[in-house]
Amino acid sequence: MRIDIDALTVEIAGARLVDEVTLGAADGELVGLVGPNGSGKSTLLRCVYRALRPSAGAVRIGGEDLHALTTREGARRLAALPQDAVAEFDFTVAEIVAMGRTPHQGPVARTTDEDRRVCDGALRDVGAAHLAERGFLTLSGGERQRVLIARALAQQPRVLVLDEPTNHLDIAHQLEVLRLVRGSGPTVLAALHDLNLAALHCDALHVIAGGRIVASGTPDDVLTADLLADVFGVRAHRVAHPETGALQLLFDLPPAHPAP
Repeated sequence: MRIDIDALTVEIAGARLVDEVTLGAADGELVGLVGPNGSGKSTLLRCVYRALRPSAGAVRIGGEDLHALTTREGARRLAALPQDAVAEFDFTVAEIVAMGRTPHQGPVARTTDEDRRVCDGALRDVGAAHLAERGFLTLSGGERQRVLIARALAQQPRVLVLDEPTNHLDIAHQLEVLRLVRGSGPTVLAALHDLNLAALHCDALHVIAGGRIVASGTPDDVLTADLLADVFGVRAHRVAHPETGALQLLFDLPPAHPAP
């Protein structure tokens, strides 16, 4: 399902955190948002998954205004993994993942065989089936992240919003999780810090700085040495992956200015 962000603006306490951002993701695409800390990526995504109402502009999913949908209908179409997702009570992993089925259940929530099948499959997909009976609060940061991704997948959304989904994950699970969400079916909108992962997995990238989009396009078109120097303050050397040919980046800091 297509998602569109149209001239979205967020102002808080007189500060404009997001400034008339417009972008879209077509059905089945993985679209990445990249930019330095404080650039507005998370604020933008909070509007997309309805944790924050924008000051102006709209988010449309399948052509409909997302904020006009009921909570249940919105949750059937869109699932999110916020950067600061937490669980305050020590539910089991199986119980956490089962929460993803709530939008598909009736007024009296009853777990069906289909719910169990979907949840078991989501846990297997993220490599966490062996954790099903563990308490969520006993898990490592990486294990918790995989479980929360499983919960989002169990929701069977048409659009999946991920804010730094590879936080706390080791390199193998970073690669596995992004490959999984790319092949899982929904349109994916993700904020990513790791530019090499973004280059490898994203169909399109939008670079955000100061609350505005400063570049959009394919990773190869967007991740230029000049742009990375301007936006991130680093020197970037573009190389091709020796096996896949995909764009990869090597970084260092620009030479320090000599002391006067």
